[in-house]
Amino acid sequence: MFAKPIPGRTTAAHEGDAVVLLIGMRINHFWAAHQWAPVLVAMPRMLRELSRDRSRGLLGHVLLTASPRTYYVVQYWESQEKLHAYAAAPDALHHRVWAAVNRKERAGKVRGHVGIWHEAYVSPEGLYESIYADMPPFGLGAATGVLPVERRGRRAADRLAHRSTTDPSAPGDPSVPDDPHTDR
Repeated sequence: MFAKPIPGRTTAAHEGDAVVLLIGMRINHFWAAHQWAPVLVAMPRMLRELSRDRSRGLLGHVLLTASPRTYYVVQYWESQEKLHAYAAAPDALHHRVWAAVNRKERAGKVRGHVGIWHEAYVSPEGLYESIYADMPPFGLGAATGVLPVERRGRRAADRLAHRSTTDPSAPGDPSVPDDPHTDR
């Protein structure tokens, strides 16, 4: 929480696609705490569940507020498949919470006292970049680690051009001979 800044400029060490989920709530009527309080406490419970089982795919998160009414979490995931798997897993807290929300809605017990929302983004490698100047690890960098910005490039365009080398069969890799049966 009170991490010391890393001197100089760093960038997120993440390789591959970046999966980001923004998820939150808005309190529409403060006086209806019995409606919004369960929603408010559900997210920290889900984050604890995910932190206890790293195989579910959550890499890290940041809790934020947009106003006294609106609270949200930025989540970083290993893959969209793991995000979808957690959302649908019958043994996960998310499944039980969402089922309760759906039951209330079907029973006509949702009165608009609390709003809920999410947005999910999958950004392919080469279409995202980051820089942190004199900052402790934050955001994607906190979720996946940081490295000196020079390793990926001082300019945003250089960092956007970075490709991981985890796939040795990627096109253009000189260590993999061309397939003579394909027309290039």
